[in-house]
Amino acid sequence: MKNNVIRLLSATALIAFAFMAAPTMQAADKAPALPMTATFEKVASTEKPPFVLKLKNDSKAALKVSAKVLLSVAAHNADKARMVPAEVVAPGATMKIADLAALDKVTVMADGFAPLELEVK
Repeated sequence: MKNNVIRLLSATALIAFAFMAAPTMQAADKAPALPMTATFEKVASTEKPPFVLKLKNDSKAALKVSAKVLLSVAAHNADKARMVPAEVVAPGATMKIADLAALDKVTVMADGFAPLELEVK
């Protein structure tokens, strides 16, 4: 009986420690925000979607950036996502992602930074 009580108390203490330590560990693992400024521009187009996303690198270092576009409108036989290949963006330079439609969702990624999630409006 005494051993069961000790085991129960040990298990309770272990679980309590895990719950108290988890938020601290998550806060330490959070990546910094991606240092890019995003702007959408509407362009004249008769055959392609009319929006372009411009991403300006605000950091002092070059960034290797890639993106994933979740299409708001897709053909039934096509992928609903479009991958934008990685591109090195120099400090102060701008990367463009064209052919975006209203309500497309864009996730911009770079190593060491939290993803930047945007929606075309």
